[in-house]
Amino acid sequence: MGNILHNSNERPDVLVHVAANVRRLRQAVSLSQQALAERAGVSRRMLVNIEKGDVNVSLGTLDRLAEALGVLFYALVQPPDSEDSARIDEVAWVGRSSESRARLLASKPARQEVELWSWSLAPGDVYASAADDNGWHEMLVVIEGTLTLELAAGDIVIPAGDFHVYPSDQPYRYRNDGAGTLRFIRNVVH
Repeated sequence: MGNILHNSNERPDVLVHVAANVRRLRQAVSLSQQALAERAGVSRRMLVNIEKGDVNVSLGTLDRLAEALGVLFYALVQPPDSEDSARIDEVAWVGRSSESRARLLASKPARQEVELWSWSLAPGDVYASAADDNGWHEMLVVIEGTLTLELAAGDIVIPAGDFHVYPSDQPYRYRNDGAGTLRFIRNVVH
């Protein structure tokens, strides 16, 4: 499955985040390290090393810890001072090659439905939408070109390689002001 630690001696920020979050969340529910280790099916030694930020942690182990703590996965990897899961942007897995990696960009709890869309807009084209129902969010990741997202509060320009998460219970428009085709992924969450 892979681990979140780089193959070099450099410790990624996500290990520091995981260490602080696991310790904070464990203490918040008044669990000892032994009790959490048993609930998550990991050794106490592994948990001690996770809380120190000194161990390769598999995504499966993090999933088990999150479940044992009664939280969602993102709560373990996001920066501890972050109040919103809408923008995490942390490396969560690194393979043998430095080119193999997974970044958790954002997370939103889903109550009923999740949709994944692949979009393209030709130069000058616009898509306009009425507001979605209350509680809906969109996660946009631009693959090619630049997306201009029009919201009542103002335009948000999202270049290739970047992303944005916003509540879609408001009118919105996607606009391609560029000279080439715009391609992006749209994840709709409720």
